[in-house]
Amino acid sequence: MAGFANAAQREGFEVTALSGSPDESYRLQGISAVPRRDMASVQRAIDNCDALVFPGGSIFQDVTSIRSVYYYAKLISMAKKSKKKVVLAGQGIGPLSTFFGKRIAAKALGSADFIGVRDPQALNALRALNVRTPAKVTADSAFLLPFPTLLEDAENFQVGKMRTVAISPRPIAKGFDVTGVIGDFCKMLFQSGTMPVLISMDRKEDDPLIQQISDRQGGKIPDLRKIESPQEIQRRLARVDCVVAMRLHAGILATTVNVPALMLNYDPKVASFARLLDIGSAVNLEGLTAARLFDAYTTFQRDRDRNAKIVEKKNLEMRGLALQNLQIVIDTLGAASKVSS
Repeated sequence: MAGFANAAQREGFEVTALSGSPDESYRLQGISAVPRRDMASVQRAIDNCDALVFPGGSIFQDVTSIRSVYYYAKLISMAKKSKKKVVLAGQGIGPLSTFFGKRIAAKALGSADFIGVRDPQALNALRALNVRTPAKVTADSAFLLPFPTLLEDAENFQVGKMRTVAISPRPIAKGFDVTGVIGDFCKMLFQSGTMPVLISMDRKEDDPLIQQISDRQGGKIPDLRKIESPQEIQRRLARVDCVVAMRLHAGILATTVNVPALMLNYDPKVASFARLLDIGSAVNLEGLTAARLFDAYTTFQRDRDRNAKIVEKKNLEMRGLALQNLQIVIDTLGAASKVSS
């Protein structure tokens, strides 16, 4: 959200965010916000704006829960009843596996004014839902984040004499021992002369997992937790040699600072992003062991210089596509200047 909201403000839009922590949104990003679960406040924000904009994410999916679909469909319904424009920008679509999830998503998406999706797979998902809303492929709005300025040590990828690799784990429902595989992978990295650093992208989910991984390895794995903003994550990732990412946005934020990311495929959106990067397929979790992951990482790193050049080019390309998200809003609203996102 931050990348899009800040870019919209620079274009002269007045932005109000729907946030889980309004005070934090203002403190860290300078964005006015209302509590996203306070529907009365949300309705007032919608009434006072010209458009409701969804600036990114995979909000229409029912893998974690169908409640996500219900919530965002409700927001679209509220906006259309208030005769406001609705734009989805840089969106992932799905996975949608339930009858009601597909039906509710299709109706909500069909009532939007325009949809920008972050990859071709998402566009195919729209077509599979028979959504006729005008749509085009853009890119994730995180690519609108400015390149961080505090990069005086960005070329130094070392801790002492050891290069650093950031690893972004995340819990998954079943079928993969995240704690064991990632923990043993970290041990292998250290033994090979590389410093692993576990990085949290979600305080609620990732922080406890990172603690479990460290505990299982004797509490000796460095980590980056309690990071407050995507800009701070960018600054940290700019200093590492490589990112190994289960979290999609760990890979995306690494790309925004021209660092190659080896993606671990727990979800189709991760595999889709890896294809867009064109520096190697995402590593499938099925049957994955720490040894196999280390082999994949070693192979990936052999082409690091080549991959870094490709990523730098892709970063510029994705930023150009992400700017189209903002242009879609400008074209949809014309002279209007208030956006609720």
